[in-house]
Amino acid sequence: MLTQAETSLVIFDCDGVLIDSEILSATTLVDLLEPLGVSLSFEHIHQHFLGRSFPTVSTAIRNDFNLDLPEDFESEYRRVLLKRFETQLKPTKGVVKVIEQLVTNSAVATSSSPERVARSLQITGLGTFFGTRVYTASEVSRGKPAPDLFLHVADKEGVEPSRCLVIEDSAPGVEAALSAGMNVLRYVGGSHFAGAQDPGSLDEKRAPVFDSWAEFFDIMPGLKKSSAEKSSW
Repeated sequence: MLTQAETSLVIFDCDGVLIDSEILSATTLVDLLEPLGVSLSFEHIHQHFLGRSFPTVSTAIRNDFNLDLPEDFESEYRRVLLKRFETQLKPTKGVVKVIEQLVTNSAVATSSSPERVARSLQITGLGTFFGTRVYTASEVSRGKPAPDLFLHVADKEGVEPSRCLVIEDSAPGVEAALSAGMNVLRYVGGSHFAGAQDPGSLDEKRAPVFDSWAEFFDIMPGLKKSSAEKSSW
């Protein structure tokens, strides 16, 4: 695991890490597929879709269920989901305090669309922490679990991959970070992990697991600002 001296950038996934959105996303998908004759369980969504871009998800639905989705399915999904975000979306509990106390720079790397992540960060008030340091899978040819997005972030931020620490919740995201040669922690404190049989099923030696942001600086104490650094702001 990286130390403070070796870490130059902390890269956060957005959905399920910064924002508690995965239950809202899953519910919206279930609701829109039901009239089309497809009944999806949350377990299926958790296992097959978590951490993947919507085009990847829609392709899987077409193939797995032999279903011709309406041409406007993606736009309708995004419309309904963003409407729900307006009144129900919140940051994950404790993440704001962690971001405020980070001694390193930070960025966002997400499979969400540019419009969705921008609105999500605006609704939750998290956008002020990242500015333009928000990157989406639309900027690379391959989404997670390929390493492209994380390598793109490191390149744009001028940081060596080995000096990046990624915070992910999904298996594809963890694999992408590891493939990029980055260190990674797996956050499993989002509401979509409630009741999950084994949310930390990945090899914890490769991706240490934590379920509360209150634990973050216990794992990475060197990334926390000192009292002197806090008072200087």
